[in-house]
Amino acid sequence: MSEPTDKGKQWLKSIGINNSNSLWNLSASELTAETLRLKQGVLNDTGALAVDTGEFTGRSPKDKFIVLDDKTKDVIWWGDVNFKFDSAKFDALYNKMVNYLSGKQIYVRDSFACADKKFRLSIRVVTEFPWSNLFANNLFIRPTKEETSSFNPEWTILNAPGFHAVAADDGTRQHNFTILDLTKKVVLIGGSGYTGEIKKSIFTLLNYILPHEKGVLSMHCSTNVGKKGDTAIFFGLSGTGKTTLSADPNRGLIGDDEHGWAEKTIFNFEGGCYAKCVNLSAEKEPEIYGAIKEGALLENVRFLPGTKKVNFDDISVTENTRVAYPINFINNAVEPSVGGIPKNIFFLTCDAFGVLPPISKLTAGQTMYHFISGYTAKVAGTEMGITEPTLTFSACFGKAFLPLHPTKYAELMGKKLKEDKGVNVWLVNTGWTGGSYGVGNRMKLSHTRALITAALNGELEKVKFETLPVFNLAFPTSCSGGVPSEILNPRNTWKNQDAYDAKANELAKAFVKNFQQYASAANEEIMAAAPKVTVSA
Repeated sequence: MSEPTDKGKQWLKSIGINNSNSLWNLSASELTAETLRLKQGVLNDTGALAVDTGEFTGRSPKDKFIVLDDKTKDVIWWGDVNFKFDSAKFDALYNKMVNYLSGKQIYVRDSFACADKKFRLSIRVVTEFPWSNLFANNLFIRPTKEETSSFNPEWTILNAPGFHAVAADDGTRQHNFTILDLTKKVVLIGGSGYTGEIKKSIFTLLNYILPHEKGVLSMHCSTNVGKKGDTAIFFGLSGTGKTTLSADPNRGLIGDDEHGWAEKTIFNFEGGCYAKCVNLSAEKEPEIYGAIKEGALLENVRFLPGTKKVNFDDISVTENTRVAYPINFINNAVEPSVGGIPKNIFFLTCDAFGVLPPISKLTAGQTMYHFISGYTAKVAGTEMGITEPTLTFSACFGKAFLPLHPTKYAELMGKKLKEDKGVNVWLVNTGWTGGSYGVGNRMKLSHTRALITAALNGELEKVKFETLPVFNLAFPTSCSGGVPSEILNPRNTWKNQDAYDAKANELAKAFVKNFQQYASAANEEIMAAAPKVTVSA
């Protein structure tokens, strides 16, 4: 379908867009051709479309707003993540945007979110540029022809990178904005061509609807499933190995980023992947590398001189180079992207302090505490040789996308664990051992893979565990697959165990300090799982 039906024309008119030349549900090849016709992109040597997103090459979290009204005022976790927006200002800005789009060539796409049809959300995306529409095609779930013919949108996204707000008049912080109106079921995105704003606006929306209205836990994670139907979930911030460790040729990929945990299913919100491209190679990430082909959308990459071959090491535009592609571009993708209740959950952390065990098993209380904490550490090394690690905490491993208080998600996870018996939760340290960064060594990937494999196949349920002081973490004392037993207790890997104790207390204090912002809303079980700083500290 390309030209709008009478029903489509009436719908556009009903939302205020008049006299536009609209093209509906174009295929990936048609949208690619439109982008080339408009000279807004080029093809690389594998046939993928490469575009520049302009001024913004990443999300602008300070410019994301939620409309304040009776529905949201007492529910949303207002603060440094969710900024309030006046309802009257939203209406005025909406009118400006539809007037801007009226008379223009626009692209309309019908799509779904949530692979479990019980929770499916129908979304109509109206974009100014064809490549923004290609992104929506690749990332959301694509309706069948029959579903398209009877499509009835519940939510609308208006995306106009060329429309700039006037902050003083429109109530925005600056000229770009992403605004969600949960009552009118409309998302406005203007002033930014970065397509991730489209993806994450719906993720934020689902992080509100599913936990608050449906009792479904929404999660920022990757998931895969084994040949016996055992589902595994991987949480982790950037640099923890989430993509690498969840990409397993022996397991089917359910999804790489956004999922829901319902009564009987784990399901992907999306129909595609939005993968980072920096330093990408066929050796390191063969699945992603192979997905960069006709129909895929590359963003902000540069080519090797004199060629159309992408130089994935070139970060002259941004380190956040990306590729968006349908999930079926991955050979072992599961479609529909739905699995059963998880057997194993992994919290991945790159602990540059060298304090946490390579793997430990969490209680329900510890699961909720570490879920809310969302800890990792980034190495802050500079040209001057500074090697002190930088602590990073991101609630629920995705603080920027949480419209509700983090304890709501953690308590829902705790409820799921109690309802679904036999779910194992593991804290996996992919960071340092034998000392902090600069002294110890990075955990071997082969060891981490072997530990995760042992957890997946049930081996770790049969071995002896000991408890690590301060963090009170239960860790296995042995593991097959070439994992040396001596690395399983991190304290024993340090030459100076007093130095380990001091560093463990330092990290524990950081956890406790970070958690103070959530403590008033956390239950007793969560608070009891906090690390215990020793008196000598």
